[in-house]
Amino acid sequence: MVAASAGRLVIVSGPSCVGKTPLYKSLAKFHPELHQRLRRLVMWNSRRPRPGEVDGVDYHFRTRIQIESLRSESRYALIEVRTDLQALDVEELESQLARADVFFEGSPFVGCALEEHPRLACTNKLSIFVSPLSREEIVYLRAPERNVSLPDMVTDIMRRKLLRRTRRQKQELSAKDLEDIETRAGSAYREMKLAWRFQHVIPNHDGEDSDNWEAFYYPIGDARKAVTALASLLKGEVPVGVEKWEEGLLP
Repeated sequence: MVAASAGRLVIVSGPSCVGKTPLYKSLAKFHPELHQRLRRLVMWNSRRPRPGEVDGVDYHFRTRIQIESLRSESRYALIEVRTDLQALDVEELESQLARADVFFEGSPFVGCALEEHPRLACTNKLSIFVSPLSREEIVYLRAPERNVSLPDMVTDIMRRKLLRRTRRQKQELSAKDLEDIETRAGSAYREMKLAWRFQHVIPNHDGEDSDNWEAFYYPIGDARKAVTALASLLKGEVPVGVEKWEEGLLP
């Protein structure tokens, strides 16, 4: 039997550029008493760092070959995330959970793996999916009379967010940048179909491309609502606006 851990595993997942990173940073700024209780989970990642990312803080950035070599060690769980290969050090996570709450923000593929890993079966978890659309919007858009392709619309929504974010970071986009954007945008709908497996869904239209996180003294719009919702969930409350999706909401 697997022993229960002392700490709680907080999982925040969603498509690339939906706003997970600024959400975490805003929690530190506006709710430091909650943020300081969380020890961030740092995974291994085969992709190159984005502007501003730090090796050992955001991820352990290594080559795909280096991460592939971890397959032979039972302490690691390897997960394909779009075109990247990521690795979770399960033993390190168990050690962290024995001392404190641990925070993960990243891909829903990894989020689901954390939810379902047998060695974490007795771990107390809080799992949250951040979505670029609300449940009500999805129900509205999927109605036959709308004649809307939800996969195409979600791809376009995330493509626009990713383009704006990457232009802010680099100004001039390379062919590799555009290819990466298409991969991430094209994966978003498939990732949103996993949202029902998370305990809570926070709708958030303010992605990482939005000014609403940092342009003013306080977050505004959905950025503010998302930060407030995350803080409430960490306190054990379920605020108005936080959703629970059923399997099959997205066809």
